[in-house]
Amino acid sequence: MEIYGRFAAPTRMRALLLMILLTGMAAGDETKAFTSGPAQTRLIELFTSEGCSSCPPAERWLNQLKDHEGLWRDFVPVAWHVDYWDRLGWPDRFATQEFTDRQHLYRAVWEAPNVYTPCFVLDGGEWRERFLRKPPKPADEQGVLHVEVSGGRCRVSFTPKFDLNLKYEAHAALLGAGITTQVKAGENRGEALRHEFVALATARAKLRDGAGEMTLPKGDQPGVPRRALAVWITRQGSTEVLQAAGGWLD
Repeated sequence: MEIYGRFAAPTRMRALLLMILLTGMAAGDETKAFTSGPAQTRLIELFTSEGCSSCPPAERWLNQLKDHEGLWRDFVPVAWHVDYWDRLGWPDRFATQEFTDRQHLYRAVWEAPNVYTPCFVLDGGEWRERFLRKPPKPADEQGVLHVEVSGGRCRVSFTPKFDLNLKYEAHAALLGAGITTQVKAGENRGEALRHEFVALATARAKLRDGAGEMTLPKGDQPGVPRRALAVWITRQGSTEVLQAAGGWLD
């Protein structure tokens, strides 16, 4: 496991009630709908980097979830590529400062001394034992999340089982899948790295009366054969994930 000790104050992910369309989707496209059950669908996050020699085994574990029967029903995976290992000689094309800031936000919430890769997160909490476990099953009932995607717009409705009067927020990540990178420098030089569930761009919206809408972000990276969408719900101002849903867009 690699540790990166430089502290960077977490910054807010830029507000995205957004103005750009999802690549490949235009007005009139078929509507896609994703719905959770009342039990909590788990959000699995991986912070990783193409420049980290410890990350390929973790990514292989995440990648194999694409063929798991529980995908999207029991769990929703997202891989965030961070940029602090770019200095080792290989700039990760999927890494952004925004994703690094997300990890530093978790570090602050957990009161951890530093950030590291590979780092797994389950429903907003640090998850260190993922290789000893099967993918997580749904947790206790939290409420139903329904997502509709059409014409580059994402409409979200969440009916919580508890705390009907609390303020909630919906988060979305456009994901890329079936990606291969030939690494030509750095710690993974000579490796062909396979990526699934890679975060390309994000959006979020505050919910009113359990409903919200956002314009989907645009992921312009080349060499992305397949795309998916992950959506999850938190209380406003919290990193704890209450419910998640997602599915393939193409």
